Amino acid sequence: MNMITNLSTKLRTITTVIALAFFFTGAIAQVENEKQSKDKSKEEGNRNVMLNAASANGPREIQIGLPMSDVNVLENGLLVTYSTNPHSVNSNWRSDASLGHVGLLKISETALTTGNIGYAVNSFTKLGEEGFHGTLNYKTNHFGLQEFSLNANGGFGNNWFYSTSMYQDFDPGTFKVKSSQLQDRTQIYKAAITKRYHNNRGEFTAMYHYANSHPVYNYATQSAPFIYVGDGSVKEYGKFKLGTTSYLPTDANITYRDMNTGELKQTTMYDATKNRSSEFSLMNNYNWDNGLSWKIAARYDHARGALVYQTPMSLTKVKDNPAYQYVMPSINGGTTPYTGEYVQSRMSCLNSGDINEFLLTSELQQKFTTSTLRLGINEWYYHIDYRSNTSMYDQSVPSDGSYPVRLYDTNKHSTYFYDFNKNASEFYRGHENKLALYMIHDWDVTPKLNLYYGFRVENQKLNGKNAAVKNAAGDYVGRFADYYIGATAPDGTKITPTSLDYNWFNYDVSAAATYKLNNNFGLTGDFTYIVQHLRFEAFSPATLPNTDKVSVPLGRAGFYYNNSWLTLTSLFSYISKTNNNSTLNLQHGSEIMAAPLTYDIKTWGWTTDLIARPLKGLDIHFLFTYQEPTYKKYETSITFSDGYVGKINATGNIVAEIPKVLIEFDPSYMLTKDLKLWASFRYFSKTYANINDAYYFNGHWETFGGLNWRVNNKLDLGCTVVNFLNQTGAKGSIAGAELITKEDAKDISNVLMTGSYLRPFTVEFSASLKF
Repeated sequence: MNMITNLSTKLRTITTVIALAFFFTGAIAQVENEKQSKDKSKEEGNRNVMLNAASANGPREIQIGLPMSDVNVLENGLLVTYSTNPHSVNSNWRSDASLGHVGLLKISETALTTGNIGYAVNSFTKLGEEGFHGTLNYKTNHFGLQEFSLNANGGFGNNWFYSTSMYQDFDPGTFKVKSSQLQDRTQIYKAAITKRYHNNRGEFTAMYHYANSHPVYNYATQSAPFIYVGDGSVKEYGKFKLGTTSYLPTDANITYRDMNTGELKQTTMYDATKNRSSEFSLMNNYNWDNGLSWKIAARYDHARGALVYQTPMSLTKVKDNPAYQYVMPSINGGTTPYTGEYVQSRMSCLNSGDINEFLLTSELQQKFTTSTLRLGINEWYYHIDYRSNTSMYDQSVPSDGSYPVRLYDTNKHSTYFYDFNKNASEFYRGHENKLALYMIHDWDVTPKLNLYYGFRVENQKLNGKNAAVKNAAGDYVGRFADYYIGATAPDGTKITPTSLDYNWFNYDVSAAATYKLNNNFGLTGDFTYIVQHLRFEAFSPATLPNTDKVSVPLGRAGFYYNNSWLTLTSLFSYISKTNNNSTLNLQHGSEIMAAPLTYDIKTWGWTTDLIARPLKGLDIHFLFTYQEPTYKKYETSITFSDGYVGKINATGNIVAEIPKVLIEFDPSYMLTKDLKLWASFRYFSKTYANINDAYYFNGHWETFGGLNWRVNNKLDLGCTVVNFLNQTGAKGSIAGAELITKEDAKDISNVLMTGSYLRPFTVEFSASLKF
């Protein structure tokens, strides 16, 4: 063990020294398999979407000044999942050998073609080609990751082609979890048959896609204890190492009450995260001689989606306090008194749903001499039977780095699990349908002026049931212990589903203009305005949400400068969003209550993006953003059982978890024509860790670096170092702190708290073999 520890320490030291050198020589890290887009109006480069400091296997969220709930990912022009709760993107999609192209759609293109705000990852399946082609990708890291990705494709003759792919991920994570051998076990299989028409007229493809995934990391890496110093910094709690020590109890089982039936059930945490998906896709592209082309893609998906959240709640000092009598399991099957200093309460949210979705996109495109006109239709149908069963338990908070164990207070409980479905339990069942028409025109009006503009109109229907139940007085009943469909509330109300039936009109408009003042300098600007309404998941809590329209205006204007070695763009921007619906789990003492609210957000900012090639072989990408995201109309309150009224008024506060300053610096250098050094540095300034801006975390760097070697035309090797500066610390929000005010927090220092943390130092090795 000492030998392994010493070797790991030496490896870390050597790799860190090498990685620091990347600051002077490094490289832009390209998205895996990414090719330059032929249509530059659709996509944006140099954003490193697959370098993710929060996840080892999914695309990152790119900040636009608004808190985002989803990372939009498309494959073959269709959303990978209609809703990411409970069916996450990572459970169904990976940037692997099955993809022939991965890019990043611009905000305006995403808005017009999907109705969503933000950037979107744009990917296309690798289809068969003449002859036989194979690609085998392999990745590992010093924690024991084993990831394999294989694609084989070729032709049958007579313009018939096949493509098959397999993805296997065995990821133990960065620390061992007793409740599961792996933090990610995902397998994805694809098979496609393609018929190509004569004279390059197009092609028809039928594809089957199967995925089976257990994203244990989603709950395993959500939180950890640390000492909040009081000045925005944190320090480790005893021997607990952030990112490499487990904060999950050793017991793999969880007890819950089924929201549908009321039965008390038990499952393992691993089984509770099981995702399955069977997809059938049909795609057709056809080209005419007059510049007109037509493409259509349709997919049916039958799936079970599942996510588990382990939300830390109260953190209580219990040592030498006679009000608490905690016991822990003993080796002989009984219990023994708990002598530790702290106890952490945790809420387990077992989210799952049976899903049937049908997505179709059809688009006509006409190319003229100076412009391209596109007319498209979306038909998206989504049916789900969803519930989130919640269960509370208490656990130890070991400072010696050992595994936590479950506890219970004999003064209050007789078992480890309690308050089933009392807090954040959710339920809805039914369907949502979106039928949309969009038009996009990309027009070179003159050699100096380019216009990109379009609109989207959408009909959204939502029909089903939820559990927002009112009593005889017309008040919402809310959740209570042992809540389920068919239960009786303390006031005598029978819990029966509430019917939902909505029919909304949504629309988006977007326009962008670029004017060349001369060959190097020009003006650019864009404006996007989106009007949306709520998706089905917004109806999951115990109260009905505000169903008014959600409007998002985004405007940007600035200039650009280009020459033979420099591309520079600088823009001022404004974005806002009305009627954000949220449910806060507010904590007072040991009691947790859900408080719904609706609020607005506004953000103004300044962004400068630079790509430079000052020397042969040297590429530099630099991105600077300053933004001022603030809450508007953010007020709510709730009365606890002891009469205490918890109030929040965050109007004017900086939005929690969103930094004011963002910096990306991506240098690369070709040491030889086959050997590239690269690095990616991302700076996130101070962020607030609760809604009242009482707690905050200092700015931090997320760093990546690597070496890519093209051995020959068949073999590529790579080494990537994640967090090579070995920064440790907390990020995100602090658990159970929403009611803490600036006045409460001004004298707080060196206090134990829990929250999320930075991804730890990781060395990854990769190989790609073509055969």
